[in-house]
Amino acid sequence: MTPEDPLSRLSLIKAVLGPILRLMFRLRVEGVGNIPGTGPVILAGNHLTFIDSMIMPLVCARPVYFIGKDEYVTGKGLKGRLMAWFFTGSGMIPVDRDGANGGVAALMTGRRVLEEGKIFGIYPEGTRSPDGRLYRGRTGIARLTLMTGAPVVPFAVIGTDKLQPGGAGLPRPGRVTLRFGEPMEFSRYEGMDRDRYVLRAVTDSVMAEVMQLSGQEYVDMYATKAKAA
Repeated sequence: MTPEDPLSRLSLIKAVLGPILRLMFRLRVEGVGNIPGTGPVILAGNHLTFIDSMIMPLVCARPVYFIGKDEYVTGKGLKGRLMAWFFTGSGMIPVDRDGANGGVAALMTGRRVLEEGKIFGIYPEGTRSPDGRLYRGRTGIARLTLMTGAPVVPFAVIGTDKLQPGGAGLPRPGRVTLRFGEPMEFSRYEGMDRDRYVLRAVTDSVMAEVMQLSGQEYVDMYATKAKAA
């Protein structure tokens, strides 16, 4: 394994930043044993602030791959290079989600990761919550599980919005909880990944589990619409 291998970088990131973040955030992890040790897995949870994606890779034994804005890896100067090194080493796959085919590119990327037998992390809300509540999930999560047969492990991040309000600036110390639920499988809907009613039902059932884990108030509206209001 070479020094430029993302997995070697992940090991280094875990070794260096793991203890610091655990101490800074007094990190409590619950139910991580619910993540299968082998095979494709979808981790689906809420999204409160920027640091959510920094914490997740540090607590899972297996590498977690997730979609991120390509701007995180295209920055200039030392800060830009450090961000690119950290995020690509932590499992982020940069995608231009704002382009005309951004949604399709993200979906196909997730499918490729799962078909390789890896873990793919996704925030079904599609963006950070604007006010700490849980918003309606996008059906991409349902398409992925039905296309690949991968189980869904719901998770909840609790407390990060209090430590980094608005997702800007440096987070302050405090308590963060990361809670994983039991795997969900949807084999009964095999071959129905184009049925919009099935896609909505699967997505809503995943979001219901996330709500139970997080204790958040649920809003039956897309977060992007709430932000635009």
